[in-house]
Amino acid sequence: MTSSELETPPLDTARRLAERGDLDGAAAILTELAADPDGPDRAQAAVGLAVVLEERGDVDAARAAARTALATGHPEYAAQAACHLAQGFEREGRDEQARAAWQAVLGVGTAAYVPLAHLALARLAVRAQDLDEADKELRAAMAAGDGPVAAHAARQLADLLLEHGEPGEAADVLMDALEVATADDVPGLRVQLGIAHLELACAEFAETVEGGADPRTTALAIELLARILPLRGRADDADRVWSYGLEHDDETVAAEVRLRYDRDA
Repeated sequence: MTSSELETPPLDTARRLAERGDLDGAAAILTELAADPDGPDRAQAAVGLAVVLEERGDVDAARAAARTALATGHPEYAAQAACHLAQGFEREGRDEQARAAWQAVLGVGTAAYVPLAHLALARLAVRAQDLDEADKELRAAMAAGDGPVAAHAARQLADLLLEHGEPGEAADVLMDALEVATADDVPGLRVQLGIAHLELACAEFAETVEGGADPRTTALAIELLARILPLRGRADDADRVWSYGLEHDDETVAAEVRLRYDRDA
């Protein structure tokens, strides 16, 4: 070993060995560092060991190393260790264990990791069809995240709300997000806001039709609803709306709808 190698910090040596593919050599160094309860590099070494062992295919030992790092409570490396555990459990479909690990990330409380944990907990809640929990976690991610993360959470929440028939609430979420969004995030948020407004428009047109307006207004609402629905991927629903109008019991409404329908002929 050269004098320069002797002077290289063990963590750097382990990293270089891992980069060269010498996982066993890296693991040996990191194991020694992680085993020292008073060592200044214990937390970082334990996280590195978890990564190396997982790459080597020793998942159980990797998780043990990650738990060692987590137990240190180090604001950076304990959070990384909890993320490592959570992501591994998610890949295996072990959602309960993943949820506990993401909660551990929140317990460490490192600001850079908190919004990511909330997003992950929302993802798990959606998978479990717990929509209230998903809503709560996405709002927490919006509150804790910076511009891009908050915008991402807002768009996910808006999608969830739109999917469950709450376009007004989705629009409110997106409007709030736009107030603090970065320039790069604004276009996507505006497009999604437009989609929410289309859904709101559909709801208003449908209510107008059901509410029994005058024939001309009813026919206009039917036309607008039928023309907007395909934009939302609902062409079959649009066909049903046209059929409803064309076969309307009120002959005046049916005639008005026919005139509007025939403009495309």
